[in-house]
Amino acid sequence: MSNWLSHRGPVVLLVLAAVLASGACSAERAGDENSAGPIAVKVVVVAMFERGASRGDEPGELQLWVERLGLDTEYAFPLGQDVLYMNDDGVMAILVGGGIPNATASVMALGLDERFDLRHSYWLIAGIAGADPEDLSLGSAAWARHVVDGDLLYEIDGREIPDDWPYGMVPLGGERPTSDPDDLLDGWTVDTIAYTLNRQLVDWAFAITREVDLGDAPGITEYRKHYDSYPVAQRPPFVTVGDTLSASTYWHGELLNAWANDWLQLYRGADANFMTSNMEDSGTLTALTRLGRTGRIDPERILVLRTASNFTMPPADQTASWSHEQPYPDGGKPAIEAAFVVGNVVVQALLAGWDEYRATIPAVAAE
Repeated sequence: MSNWLSHRGPVVLLVLAAVLASGACSAERAGDENSAGPIAVKVVVVAMFERGASRGDEPGELQLWVERLGLDTEYAFPLGQDVLYMNDDGVMAILVGGGIPNATASVMALGLDERFDLRHSYWLIAGIAGADPEDLSLGSAAWARHVVDGDLLYEIDGREIPDDWPYGMVPLGGERPTSDPDDLLDGWTVDTIAYTLNRQLVDWAFAITREVDLGDAPGITEYRKHYDSYPVAQRPPFVTVGDTLSASTYWHGELLNAWANDWLQLYRGADANFMTSNMEDSGTLTALTRLGRTGRIDPERILVLRTASNFTMPPADQTASWSHEQPYPDGGKPAIEAAFVVGNVVVQALLAGWDEYRATIPAVAAE
């Protein structure tokens, strides 16, 4: 190494000078964006997909936030899916992309971005989801207390499983399907399968949104008639508390719906209740949890809101392939609207009470 340097010293110095100059330019550009230091972010809204542009066309999960909250300041974000959007009130929106890998990478990149101070930020993950017709109707919104990953497992094709197995999914380190948390005591596993959110914050978010009127829509009104054997699925849209299963695999069907219910209780006990399916949230929670270890974010300030665009299983008189092929009623618009309407109540409450909530996480007022 010393010989290499002695022969190539001038070249090395030139290269180092170029790198340092480049770094200085980058720092100078960052300073131009924010000469007073890192930008304090009060709320980060996490959206997963957008249908087209971020403004002016058919909305996905991002567009309503950008348009209605005036998130007109854009920051280049080459490590992410899209630019970052922000307004003068301290609200930022990030589009992370579909699937667990995209969500993990995008959120980690934001958390490490030196342009922003995220230490006091609240994180609102707000997006559409599949819904268990036992617990939700289309257009409804569920605040999650638990997020559980549905990809980290053993799987045997259902056509090859023993006759007494309900499905082919087995927990890592296990030998057969189970919904008993005691069965997780033995065997190997990983530590990114299940997350429990701050119940105080979740209960507060539900308390201030539970009476939000989500209206109804012709398409979901008509479609829920197929599910006449599910009383809750017959209701107009409403707000509740219910947990979410995260899997990059877009699964569907009665047997897998039973697995999802078992899986939530397996990893989070009798307190957990599967209501929504998503494709990103365990990745987002993994990134935020690791960022929390360094103090860059506060993992106690995370909310997950999922709204029902479709059901996770068919009605009693139809096959899984039939319901899988059905388009989302009303194009999923009631769920997209609900994610904004319900989520924004929380965002505005956090902004209005920021003098208190910057330091103290909100809680339901004592009666």
